[in-house]
Amino acid sequence: MKSTKNVLSTSVEFTVELNSDDLEPARLKALERLARDIKIPGFRNGKAPANVVEQHVNPNDLATTTLDLAVRRVIPKIFNDAKVTPVSIPHVDIIKYVPGDMAELKITADIMPEVKLGKYDKLKAPREERVVSDEDVEDVLNRIADSYAEPSVVKRAAKDGDEVIIDFVGKKDGEAFDGGSAKDHHLRLGSGAFIPGFEDGIIGHEVGDKFDLNITFPKEYAVADLAGQPVVFEVLLKQVSEVKKPKIDDELAKKSGAFATLKELREDIKKNLQAQADRDADEKYKDDLLAELVDDSKTEAPKSLIDEQVEHIKEDMERNLKTRGATLEDYLKTNKQTEAEWLQEVRQVAERRVISSIIIQKLAEELKIDVSQEEVEKQAAEMRAVYRNDENAVKQLSDPRVISSIHNRMRVNRTMDALVELNREHAKVVKCPAFPNDKPKAAKKTAKKTTKKSK
Repeated sequence: MKSTKNVLSTSVEFTVELNSDDLEPARLKALERLARDIKIPGFRNGKAPANVVEQHVNPNDLATTTLDLAVRRVIPKIFNDAKVTPVSIPHVDIIKYVPGDMAELKITADIMPEVKLGKYDKLKAPREERVVSDEDVEDVLNRIADSYAEPSVVKRAAKDGDEVIIDFVGKKDGEAFDGGSAKDHHLRLGSGAFIPGFEDGIIGHEVGDKFDLNITFPKEYAVADLAGQPVVFEVLLKQVSEVKKPKIDDELAKKSGAFATLKELREDIKKNLQAQADRDADEKYKDDLLAELVDDSKTEAPKSLIDEQVEHIKEDMERNLKTRGATLEDYLKTNKQTEAEWLQEVRQVAERRVISSIIIQKLAEELKIDVSQEEVEKQAAEMRAVYRNDENAVKQLSDPRVISSIHNRMRVNRTMDALVELNREHAKVVKCPAFPNDKPKAAKKTAKKTTKKSK
């Protein structure tokens, strides 16, 4: 066998020449395989000598199977000899093939690129120290009180915070639109469950009132046909209930768990909030360190891995939109984008993800981080115990590909933990709120109310 290689930054191309000696082992293996499917007088299936089998097989089948087996045998050898790792299924072009005599092949594949790591132990990303405030604790206490709130029917106009039962029909240009109608719908006014203006539009009405709400859907609404469009909701108010929250006191603490006093409940809430805030801060610090390391390093992303990541992002997007009753087409219309423009943006995100993954793998090699097979099996066993009632999930956890994925994930986590420890001591600590990404509630917008008929 003769082979030459041409290595580019993210791919490799081999030109391979096979002679008759290289093809002969594949030919014998092909005869053995084909013999299983033919009947030869005087011999049991698969037991006839190769020279006898050759007289009974289709020459074209023999030639095709021989070449297929030869290619399967040569691919791992040329990559091993060249000391390059393919990250995509190698593509094979048959340049020339003379059965029993010679074959010339061109084999191409994407490979792991070279990586020049930045100074991974000299990163400057600041580390957040998140502080839980009394307001954070009070917010949780109020939500606990809300969960024990009991509605009681009242005979008065609806107010913010009330629970109402309504029938409604949404119409655009006089025609009812999909998903815009319901009967006996329970709604907590002020919850923000409906588009801006709808809940405020009910405030002030009494049981039996029939009225129209003229509302414009938000421009960023997921359904393109409704985004930014004016509509009319025909509403019938059927019941108003005042929601009475229990006092935030020792009695509420006792209802909420094994707490004797409100003080104990507050302390437990603060402890749990701080643990969550610390986890969030740690994850953000990891993300920031990796982003900085990626910017300081040099490598390229193989096209096949980018393509694969683009498909993952697209599938996730379509799945998320489906849960909201929308499609990718709706999303593109709402954002005034063509699919090609959107895919270009997605491709940039995908490329960044692939490069980040390559950087982590290189860092793991540099730090000599790995995970033993015993550790992987232990993790898989723990996952099987969690999913023991899901037969399909348990079966998947025995799949070698899933086991490999578990190994990779554990190695990545261990590498990121090491990256944190290498930079923690010299990192600048910045104090900030426990949940800095929480945004204040948007100002309420009032819908125009047109009463068609009162009680």
